Amino acid sequence: MNNPVTPGHACTGSALAQTIARQPAGQSLAQELYTGAAAFAHDMERIFLRHWLLAGHAASAPQPGDYYTYEMAEESVIIVRGKDNQLRAFANVCRHRGSRICSKAQGHASVLVCPYHAWAYNLDGSLRSARHMPDDFDKAAHGLKPVHIEVVEGLVFLSFAQNPLAFDVARAAITAAYGPYGWAKARVAHRETWPIKANWKLAVENYLECYHCTPSHPEYSKLHALEQPMDQIEGMNAVMQARTRALGLNVGTVNDWAGSDSGREAVFTFRYALYDGVKTGARDGHAVAPLMGAFSDYDGGVTSTHLGPASFFIAYCDHGVLYRFMPKTALTCEMEVVWLVGENAQAGVDYDLEALTWLWRVTSEADKRITQDNQLGVNSRFYGPGPYAPVEQNALRYIAWYLGEVG
Repeated sequence: MNNPVTPGHACTGSALAQTIARQPAGQSLAQELYTGAAAFAHDMERIFLRHWLLAGHAASAPQPGDYYTYEMAEESVIIVRGKDNQLRAFANVCRHRGSRICSKAQGHASVLVCPYHAWAYNLDGSLRSARHMPDDFDKAAHGLKPVHIEVVEGLVFLSFAQNPLAFDVARAAITAAYGPYGWAKARVAHRETWPIKANWKLAVENYLECYHCTPSHPEYSKLHALEQPMDQIEGMNAVMQARTRALGLNVGTVNDWAGSDSGREAVFTFRYALYDGVKTGARDGHAVAPLMGAFSDYDGGVTSTHLGPASFFIAYCDHGVLYRFMPKTALTCEMEVVWLVGENAQAGVDYDLEALTWLWRVTSEADKRITQDNQLGVNSRFYGPGPYAPVEQNALRYIAWYLGEVG
């Protein structure tokens, strides 16, 4: 029997290093890496404070003064559109005594005012006023702390690193893959968050493999050929790619799954087919919104991207879906899903919100359940690392990458 660790119990740094070093290849992680407080703290330091993280779509803050927040563990970030129409990101921490400034997930403000002592900040992060401070107080030295931000095809990415990983390859990959879908001008149709009582890695691993799709996601599996091994759908993928080219489009793919020792962010973009006659990811496979970007017809394909530790996005011809996983504690995380539609699409006129979001809502509900059940089993004294199946190649690749990052 393995030597279990009480879920959430901290183990020493040397014990954690030994656990990582003796991790068997091709198997799920040791219990401590899914449950331990020390492992979670190490994940935050080595993974989430080093890599670029998807923080939604720029359309969540379309007008000057619009803002939304990004939450991860103890960190909170304000993403706000300035009067110059530029998006900026700031730590949601007042420079007076550290209070959170914005408590709402989304809102509008001409000035960001801390509710504690009313220090006020301009939309560019500079301190506008600080009540009853002495005459020699230096306002210029007390602006909000900036967070690195990149906006590519409307997608917003943040990095907490002092010197972020290079984003050039990722930027080019996203532009080539999602430019044809018109994502830079897309609109946010819906945004929903699921709290999950599980370690963030279990949620990410679940997203990465479709071994579970047939038993857990019948709604998804009847539409998407990815529920089969990739080598068995090569013919369908080739036909799909030919349809894309016939539309005069070239949707880019790239496999640059690099470790941070390369100095650049990891990105993997690929395409796969829907089953014959299926146009999009919806209840019956029929169109649910107007075609996006340069698409004049449906090509029967899906474009999918995995970027960094916990950011995913997929494009159908008529809508997009963003997935991001945010760690909270060693045993909890959140899964946020954002649905995108074309820039001129109007809810209730061009699309029905329930029909648009149905597939990935039922899929997300099922993912929450099976991931939480997975964590309950991992917590058991009877848990031990088990072998990945060959069809779980993306999870295998990811775990090898993860161990390289934390090792």
